[in-house]
Amino acid sequence: MGHCGRSVGDCQQAERGAGGAWGRRCVGAPRFALSNAKFPSLSRHQRGAGLGVLQHVNLIQITPGAGGMYCGNCFRDNALVAELRRQGHDTVMVPLYLPMTLDEAPTVGATPTFFGGINVFLSQKMAWYRRSPAWMRRAVDAPWLLKWAAGKAAKTRPQDVGELTVSMLRGEEGFQTRELEDMVAWMSGLPQPDAVFLSNALLLGFARRLRSGLGTKVISFLQSEESFLDSLPEPFRSEAWRLMADRAREVDGWIAPTRYFADRMIHRLGLPADRVRVAKSGISLEGYRDLPSRPDGGFRGSTPTLGFFARMCPEKGLDTVVEAFIELREQERFSTLRLKVGGGCGPGDQAFVETLRRRLAEAGLAQAASFHPNLSRDEKVSFLASVDVLSVPSRFSEAFGLFVVEALAAGTPVVQPDVCGFREMIEATGGGRLCSTNTPSALAATLAEVLANPAELRRLGECGRQAVSERFSDAAMAREVLAETRSLLGHSRTPASPPHP
Repeated sequence: MGHCGRSVGDCQQAERGAGGAWGRRCVGAPRFALSNAKFPSLSRHQRGAGLGVLQHVNLIQITPGAGGMYCGNCFRDNALVAELRRQGHDTVMVPLYLPMTLDEAPTVGATPTFFGGINVFLSQKMAWYRRSPAWMRRAVDAPWLLKWAAGKAAKTRPQDVGELTVSMLRGEEGFQTRELEDMVAWMSGLPQPDAVFLSNALLLGFARRLRSGLGTKVISFLQSEESFLDSLPEPFRSEAWRLMADRAREVDGWIAPTRYFADRMIHRLGLPADRVRVAKSGISLEGYRDLPSRPDGGFRGSTPTLGFFARMCPEKGLDTVVEAFIELREQERFSTLRLKVGGGCGPGDQAFVETLRRRLAEAGLAQAASFHPNLSRDEKVSFLASVDVLSVPSRFSEAFGLFVVEALAAGTPVVQPDVCGFREMIEATGGGRLCSTNTPSALAATLAEVLANPAELRRLGECGRQAVSERFSDAAMAREVLAETRSLLGHSRTPASPPHP
């Protein structure tokens, strides 16, 4: 399968009729009917007159689906598209590879899934399949087959897809050129886009054909590509970094969710700093706004509760949280502390989770911990509002911890290691504490400090909640993305510097 662009550890509309101008069929794209797409209804004068104003714009967002996996980047892109539409912009969500598993209303509508996961795999592995008839390729893109493939993709490791990653970065020179031509042909039937957004830099192989085929600008988001590429085996790791740096020259701009990750990728890819901007990721606050404030001077339940909410995998540091919890329970003052673990848990994660369950049982704490996999959005909000403090001590180069914003939206403070962009996020929100090193003992020590002071927990939580409401909502994210897009599209392209893999 193609990689969705999430980090190693990540993995959460109005319509216009087919008879109107939006519904004309795409010439040269027999596999897909443009009339199946869903668009917001805006009048011609509302859509505005061009890039100089950008009051009303046509945008295309290309986002890989992760099948049944928990994917924070999918959640973020879906929320962005929904909010751009609410703010009056014609925005088309184009899914890739596999269906997206979301905890909010999807923005895809009836837009076809391009680069269907099975077609991508067969094109990579079998030369004869690249010349296969269109009817055969349509057949393997059937929704029920993609759903079946999604279950298999949940077990895919970065180590298994190095060759495919390189091919995708080669774009029109790779083995998936037919899929790329299908997608560009379909998009050519849409109203002229002012810009096409790539969900992440692993999609840079598309940029050349998007620019030449659509005559548009291309902007790539940066979302934890570094950890995925660094996990590839050689020679694919070095080749992927080389190709990404080369294809980066064909992109008009970049948007990162934190200054930390912007600077990391400027260095790794040799990007021109004046074309890399920062726009914070945000979330929909629906459901969070109605949550009550934390109780004065006490915990949310009869006993204090430590929470974890992310994909249940080593990369997200769940084992670090479990060990820190065990250390805390050895102290008399935290003898009633409970642990609640929530988030995505796919087939590839289950063995790891079972080892942690056994570890808790060996420590005599099996009954003090509970696991809540693959929750719905409402269940997630309730989960985050039920814990007193949350920690997700990631081990990789996290571009943006969406779980930090989600926890703070529920008034739950966070304790994070002083790595990646966590310092930037905590300083921006005032909603947590940093521990000195990413070890169980350091995490336990910082957690002990905040758990020993329920009033401080409440202060941190309320401070973070207010900051998220003001600066990390989906509305704020959309405004920042549009502002940076306006700036980038009016900016001349600057040559890239030599990369530093």
